[in-house]
Amino acid sequence: MSTNSYESPFCTRYASKEMQYLFSADKKFSTWRRLWVALARAEHELGLNVTAEQVAELEAHINDIDYEAAAKREKECRHDVMSHVYAYGLVCPNAKGIIHLGATSCYVGDNTDIIIMRDALKLIRTKLVTVLGNLAKFADEWKAQPCLAYTHCQPAQLTTVGKRATLWMNELLMDLEELDFQLGRMKLLGSKGTTGTQASFMELFHGDGAKIRAMEQKIAVEMGFAADAVVPVSGQTYSRKVDAQVLNVLSGIAQSAMKFANDLRLLQSFKEMEEPFEAGQIGSSAMAYKRNPMRSERITALARYLITDTLNPAFTAGTQWFERTLDDSANKRIAVAEGFLAADAILNIMMNVTSGMVVYPAVIRQRVMNELPFMATENVIMDAAAAGGDRQELHEHIRIHSMAAGAEVKQKGLKNDLCERIVNDPIFGVTAEELEGKLDPANYTGRSVQQVEEFLAEFVNPVLKDAESAADVELTV
Repeated sequence: MSTNSYESPFCTRYASKEMQYLFSADKKFSTWRRLWVALARAEHELGLNVTAEQVAELEAHINDIDYEAAAKREKECRHDVMSHVYAYGLVCPNAKGIIHLGATSCYVGDNTDIIIMRDALKLIRTKLVTVLGNLAKFADEWKAQPCLAYTHCQPAQLTTVGKRATLWMNELLMDLEELDFQLGRMKLLGSKGTTGTQASFMELFHGDGAKIRAMEQKIAVEMGFAADAVVPVSGQTYSRKVDAQVLNVLSGIAQSAMKFANDLRLLQSFKEMEEPFEAGQIGSSAMAYKRNPMRSERITALARYLITDTLNPAFTAGTQWFERTLDDSANKRIAVAEGFLAADAILNIMMNVTSGMVVYPAVIRQRVMNELPFMATENVIMDAAAAGGDRQELHEHIRIHSMAAGAEVKQKGLKNDLCERIVNDPIFGVTAEELEGKLDPANYTGRSVQQVEEFLAEFVNPVLKDAESAADVELTV
C-alpha cells in the first residue's frame, strides 16, 4: 500500500475487487488483444492475407502483456494504442505485421469501453437483485407490523413496516428495468475506421461491402454480442450519448439508494429500526452510547457523488465535434469508471444493511399508540353520526378535544388523553371499552398486508426466481 501518493478511496475503501478488476489495466488491455484476435480471425475467414497460424499466435498471447515494454514505447511515440501494438508484436513476431490491420484506435478503445460497461452492468444487476431479495424477505416478515406512516415527515395514517419496504423495492425495480433496457440495446462500435466510413476496409476488401458487414458480425459474436449488435452508423467513435445513458441508469440506482438510506436514518433516530451494528463497533469517539447510522450515511454520501457524476458524460456527449474530438477521453475514463465504482460501493453497503436490519416492535407500537387516538377520530364521528348525532357538531367537538390533547402532549409533555376526553363527552355516547376496541392498529393499515403479498408475488418473485445472487461483501469501515 502506497502511503506517499494519492489513492482513490473507491479502491481502498468502497468498491469491490470484482468491479475494480473490470476497470483495471489487465481487463482493458487483454480485451484490446481479444479484439485484435477477433479482427484477425474475421479477416482470415473472409479471405484477406491473414493466416490461421498468425491468428493462433495472437490468441496464445492475450494475457502475457509486457507493460514495461508498452510504457517504454509510449514515451517514444506518445500513442497508447500503437505502444500496445508494438508490445503485442514482440511476443507474436509472426503476426506483428497484421495486428490492427485496417483498424483505427477506436476499434480497440471504444469497443473495449462498451464491453467493460456491459460486464459492469451485469455485475451491478446481480447486486441490485440481491438487494431486492433481501428486501423481499424483510417485507414478507414484517408485512403485518403496523407503524406510523408520514406525510411531510408528520405522522399520518398507519402503514406497515413491510409495506414501507415495498416502496424502496418499487423504485429499485424501476432501476432494474432501466438497466435491462440499456443492457439489452448495447452495441459495439464495430470496425468503422477513422471517420466512420470504413474506407480502409473498402480498400482491403476491394470494395466488397458485404464482407465488411460480415467481418463486423463475426467480431460481435466472438466478443459475446449478437451478430447485429453493431452500431449502424458512427463517426470515429460510438455516440457518447451511450455513456450518458448508462450513467443515468447508475444515477437512478443512486437516487433509490439515497431515499432508502435517508428513510432508515430517520427511522433510526426514532428508534424504530436500525442498520446492523457490530458487537465491537464504536458509534462515536466522544459519546460511547451512540449507534450512528454510518452505513446509511455512506450510501447517501456516495449517492450524492454519483448523481453529480452523471453530468460529466452528458456534457461530453453534447460537445463532440463532427466525427470526433479528443476532449472526451480524460473526462470519460474518470467519470464512467468512477460512476460504476460508486454504484458498486452503494450496492455493497445496501446488501450489507438490508441483510441485517433490526426492527423494534415495542417502540413502533408505543409511537403508534401515541398517535392512534387522533387517527381514530374519523371512525368515532361516523359511528356517532350513524346513531343520530349531528356530523358537523361532532366534528367541532373532536377538533376542540384534539387541540386540547395535543397541547397536553406538546406543551406539558403529558400523555395523549384524547380518548378520555371523548369518553367523557356525552355527545359521542361511547364507553371506554368500546373506544378501546377501535384502537387496534391493524384496523388502520388498509390493504398493506395484501399489497405486500401481491407486490412480491407479481413483480418481485419473478425477478428473483432465476436471478444470480451476489456473494456477501466485507465492508471497509
